[in-house]
Amino acid sequence: MTFNGKIKVGIIGAAGYTAGELLRIMVNHPCAEILFAQSGSHAGEPVWSAHADLLGETDLCFTAVPDFTAVPGLVEGPDVLFLCAGHGKAKPFVKSLPESYKGAIIDLGNDFRLAADAEDFVYGLPEAFRSKIKGAKHIANPGCFATSIQLALLPVARADLLPEIHVTGITGSTGAGQAPSETTHFSWRSNNLSVYKAFTHQHLAEINETLHTLSPSYGGEINFVPVRGDFARGIMSSVYFDCDLDEGQAVDLYKNYYKDEPFVHVIDGNPDLKMVVNTNKCVLNVRKHGRKLHVISIIDNLVKGASGQAVQNMNLVFGLPEDTGLHLKGTRF
Repeated sequence: MTFNGKIKVGIIGAAGYTAGELLRIMVNHPCAEILFAQSGSHAGEPVWSAHADLLGETDLCFTAVPDFTAVPGLVEGPDVLFLCAGHGKAKPFVKSLPESYKGAIIDLGNDFRLAADAEDFVYGLPEAFRSKIKGAKHIANPGCFATSIQLALLPVARADLLPEIHVTGITGSTGAGQAPSETTHFSWRSNNLSVYKAFTHQHLAEINETLHTLSPSYGGEINFVPVRGDFARGIMSSVYFDCDLDEGQAVDLYKNYYKDEPFVHVIDGNPDLKMVVNTNKCVLNVRKHGRKLHVISIIDNLVKGASGQAVQNMNLVFGLPEDTGLHLKGTRF
């Protein structure tokens, strides 16, 4: 769809980490206006009470219920709803919407990511499915590990060169959400590492669906070992597999695939997380070691892995330049 003027935005479940990042981006988005930020637990409080970095950036307060009449005359609701309430909550919320609501919906949870659950939602990985996203109104935003790993594999998937895949990925504590638990508590996480959900991580299913779509001969085996890191944000995925291409051919394959992508950068040097933290970038490094092609993929789990990608999808849906509002300054030091 095309759009003139400001896109009216509503955010459901606005007190969590991903919603905080979404608010940070939207406050400065030149073509968007936040109508409401819903949170049952923080209703009536200023947004900065949950997201302290927004102090002085907005006077918005949390509302208890979606305020579809926040602007006089706008009885049909916002132009786009971002669902940040958590996994399993999007489907019942969507079913509860009034029939009069005709706006776009972007779900940052996992309710609509898989084909069996998708209904009319399109899987929102722009680097693979941009044309479908542009024509959609309902978007299922990919998971954070799924984004990092898929971006490491898309060029070889398109070339139908995927064999068995091995991945070790390390993620920051914000990937586990804001609700406290033993494995997110600072005193446990600090100076500590641990493996979790080895070979069974929930993002494997959506990765496999994408790879099967793009690569007809793909056998469907990803050996994925996720690791809890002792830092707050970011994901580094170390991906390797057998490959007949030499290093020059492989690097050219990746650079050609991503040459027109605004947020994916293939570099010759060794990437580190501070290159991407607080940005919507993915940085890739491609190297050959004997028979193995090794791809390092780094993203910010809350931005390219969640809210930044959601805004990227909003821009595509509404016909805006894809990078609108997403020129974000990273934190290098």
